Amino acid sequence: MKRTRTTFVTAVAAAATIASLSGATASADCRQLPKHIFAPYFEGYTADSPAALAAASGNKYLTLAFIQTPAPGSCDIDWNGDPAAPIAWSHYGADIAKIRAAGGDVVPSFGGYGADHGQEEIADSCTDVDKIARDYESVVTTYGVTRLDFDVEDFSETNAAGVDRRNKAIKIVEDWAARTGRRVEFVYTVGTNMTGLNVPTGVNVLQNAVANHARIDIVNIMTFDYYDDQPHEMAADTATAAAAVVGQLRGIYPHESDAELYHRLGVTEMIGIDDFGPPEITTTADAVAIEKWAAGKGLAELSFWALERDNGGCVGTAGSDSCSGIAQNTWQFSNTFEAFTKR
Repeated sequence: MKRTRTTFVTAVAAAATIASLSGATASADCRQLPKHIFAPYFEGYTADSPAALAAASGNKYLTLAFIQTPAPGSCDIDWNGDPAAPIAWSHYGADIAKIRAAGGDVVPSFGGYGADHGQEEIADSCTDVDKIARDYESVVTTYGVTRLDFDVEDFSETNAAGVDRRNKAIKIVEDWAARTGRRVEFVYTVGTNMTGLNVPTGVNVLQNAVANHARIDIVNIMTFDYYDDQPHEMAADTATAAAAVVGQLRGIYPHESDAELYHRLGVTEMIGIDDFGPPEITTTADAVAIEKWAAGKGLAELSFWALERDNGGCVGTAGSDSCSGIAQNTWQFSNTFEAFTKR
């Protein structure tokens, strides 16, 4: 997400826990996420329990943020780039098992503003495409997940070599998944403005994927942090930005109808007051309108940054990690958006 920090697309209820708490890797299966999913981001740099917050908030699905390298130039990955939080069942495995037992699942997310800015996003950091692909595969097999999210912004959007390596690695993983009887979906979470994706860099991320025969299942746009000093009504502006992106996608996926393009679109909000501050405020009333609009368009995904912010504990504060900055009931945004998965 567009955050200034050093840190920062499944299963149905019948899916059983597929790894022991002692660290066994998850086996391949055919579990898939619903066609329409609400999966807010969980701030993985906190000490919070994803399972506890999912249960408290009523969220069945979470996007776990973020996976990155510990330093520029590294080909290793950890949660938050912290070697003490490795890609292993011992980290988050018990939480994922509890979330699955409750009928949900998780989507691991790579990148984020901090990693993208610090060249610690794996495809920017590592020049070995095969190693990048193996890192992606390790996340899939360790946690038994069927979707990976890539938050690509800042330098990761403008790093042409990194963009190309990432898409080549995605193609390798897709071929591997086909050989091993898996289905792994890929999400690009990218910044947008009122006229759509950044030109040419944001558009090139997807054009390069097509050139590398990498299938991108969801284009998830971040409809916040516009930084344009203009008045904003965030629900209406979400629809405007999405329509502009669909217009751009027509040129990238020319054989798809507008309805099909909306079906491959995701939207991520920043609830409450975003990093820019007023007038970029997504209200609880906006959330109601956004959920109805997203369901009406048949979007693939709805999300927000971030679960730990879904409370009214710091009215008037912009861009907090721990609260929305507006008056609201705790988990009010989650309760509103959760209807999207159930539709």
